[in-house]
Amino acid sequence: MNFGFLTPVSDAVLAHKELLSQQAIGRKIKVHSNQHGIPELDDVKIAIIGVLENRNDINYIGAELNFDNVRTALYNLFPGNWNTTIADLGDIKPGETVEDTYFAIRTAINVLVEKNIIPIILGGSQDLTYSNYRAYDNLMPMVNIVSLDTNFDLGDANLPIKNNSYVGKIIVEEPYNLFNYSTIGYQTYFNSQEEIDLMEKLYFEAYRLGEVSSNINMVEPLMRDAHIVSVDMRSVRSSEVSDNQKFSPNGFSGKEICAITRYAGISNKVSSFGIYEYHKSKNDQATSMLMAQMIWYFVEGVNCRVKDDSFANENNYQKFNVLIEEDELIFYKSLKTGRWWIEIPFLPDVNNKLKKHTLLPCMHADYVDATKGNIPERWYKAFRKNSF
Repeated sequence: MNFGFLTPVSDAVLAHKELLSQQAIGRKIKVHSNQHGIPELDDVKIAIIGVLENRNDINYIGAELNFDNVRTALYNLFPGNWNTTIADLGDIKPGETVEDTYFAIRTAINVLVEKNIIPIILGGSQDLTYSNYRAYDNLMPMVNIVSLDTNFDLGDANLPIKNNSYVGKIIVEEPYNLFNYSTIGYQTYFNSQEEIDLMEKLYFEAYRLGEVSSNINMVEPLMRDAHIVSVDMRSVRSSEVSDNQKFSPNGFSGKEICAITRYAGISNKVSSFGIYEYHKSKNDQATSMLMAQMIWYFVEGVNCRVKDDSFANENNYQKFNVLIEEDELIFYKSLKTGRWWIEIPFLPDVNNKLKKHTLLPCMHADYVDATKGNIPERWYKAFRKNSF
């Protein structure tokens, strides 16, 4: 496999690795090194790739990136009761142009996802999510993205792509593969009313920070429906991170962001996961350790994945029909996992790509609300998008 654009993990990190306990993650992980090259990926389930690209950050001032501190913190941790083989494939260095870097990311993610290997991307500016998304062009007809962010990052799609406008490019550029975009943890005062209105108009989902913090479990069905998860480190409150990483006094706590990344790992659909907007600080321990723990919880989630039995066999689920005015809502509960889904009606007259996506993950609370006459907002938005 030709990953010629990947540079090895630094000798400093590898030297540290040799001093670790035999039980530490660093001693169990397969590592791309100068001495041994890129490791064999035959039994690898998760692959870490750093991307040293931040030139499309609107605040870019030439700062260089490296993830040595994050790697060192991760290698120091001890694995859970895992049966997952992890590889660290090193870094993608900035290309001649940002588009060159995008191409390298797209190529790497496409190859890994095709091999059923989940890439964990360390960035760099969050516009790298755009190239992550484009890696799926030939993999599946429709893609769902979940972003943990203070902002929607819609921006002006007519302007060059930046880390605060990459979603606009995803929406308007062909091929049109985006079905749903969800933002978790947005803060209203960081978003213009025009962007908030556009999210509503496109039937995308947006969940405010307070709403999520008061009920972290609501994230689970959102992640269960996601293919790509993109985390902006600025969504973490400033008291949890190092000096250069501080952005807002309000944001997710370390505990909350780790719970959310675990939900991302548990999701059977999530096939790529990225942590972006890393800004190295002189005293970097808090940020690098938090990112290491986020990765740890994501891997823990992957190890806890349980595939629900097929809904083709009625012995595997319970079915609930709820009538609300003229709409009949059909809910399914898996007897194996206890997870809930709601059916999106198939519309034979509509020419869309979503003919196989008929079940939308939901919560038991959505069923309870439906029995009280309230149509779940997720169902309404999915139904409206499916009607285009």
